[in-house]
Amino acid sequence: MIRVSIDAMGGDLGAQPIIEGTAQALEAVRFEPILVGRKAEILDILAPKYHNAVRIVEAEDMIAMHDAATDALKRKESSIFKAVDLVAKKEADAVVSAGHSGATMSLATLKIGRLKKVHRPAIATLMPTKIIDKHTLVLDVGANVDSEPKHLFQSAVMGQAYAKKLLKLDNPRVGLLANGEEDSKGDKLVKDTFAMLSAIRKDGFNFLGNAEGSDVFKGGFDVIVCDGFVGNILLKTSEGVAEAIFSVLKNSAAKSPAALLGAYLLKGAFKTLKRQMDYAEYGGAPLIGINGCAIVSHGKSNAKAIKNAILQAIRFVESSVNSEISVYLERYQSVEKGI
Repeated sequence: MIRVSIDAMGGDLGAQPIIEGTAQALEAVRFEPILVGRKAEILDILAPKYHNAVRIVEAEDMIAMHDAATDALKRKESSIFKAVDLVAKKEADAVVSAGHSGATMSLATLKIGRLKKVHRPAIATLMPTKIIDKHTLVLDVGANVDSEPKHLFQSAVMGQAYAKKLLKLDNPRVGLLANGEEDSKGDKLVKDTFAMLSAIRKDGFNFLGNAEGSDVFKGGFDVIVCDGFVGNILLKTSEGVAEAIFSVLKNSAAKSPAALLGAYLLKGAFKTLKRQMDYAEYGGAPLIGINGCAIVSHGKSNAKAIKNAILQAIRFVESSVNSEISVYLERYQSVEKGI
């Protein structure tokens, strides 16, 4: 049975949605949840019928969002340290946290360790597209803000492997985020990465070339690669735009009877749009490239998001995607080294 370590204390909304999400996941699939946090508080929230189904690991300390990520390494009694440590010690197969994302990534990378040949793990997230139920996997969206071509190259390889194993795509279409689709576009980082990815096309790697920002949402690419600085801005901007769209629609409908009628008639379409753009549907973002599984969830995750993050962690472990990544990195090592 797959064991999932869950940081019960780290989210912005407290322990309630995390524990409720764990209970919802237990109703959906069979697994062993390990809740890490203040035992008395966890038991006070957790419904009695789940008490025998959940293991609790006591952790009095909690890494707050304003704390430095480097503090997490010193605070060994914190919920996130102990949650990650369970995976490092092979007492759990995956970790899920809605807490301090920097602390989660740092601890996962240093405690669990990287896969062989991986220079830097990358955070991947699914972005909605105009095609219903079609998404674009974007990485890196925040793990590395000072990337080199070899890091983006590996992100593309890891993204392709993830899309094959988790998204069930036979031949994922990979793009490199740039300021234009022409081969000549981009800064030195993009141009050097472009050359490396072009070199493995002949080996069956489906690299389509440069992708513009708008391509993220069109559905023409399955995987789009960028450095963590650009990716994080893309992610946060997308979240802001989605929030603004729904605020405008809501305010417009409230001010006009005609607009309200139109909104009612388009109720189904709006519901689909909201589902496509709701981060709770995806649960969290996997840290790809570590020798295990870590899912980084949004700080404001509700119970639904936590449930989906746990289910995503279980699918990740079951997929054996890490073995797939190792095979591809070994195959393309000569290109990465410039041979």
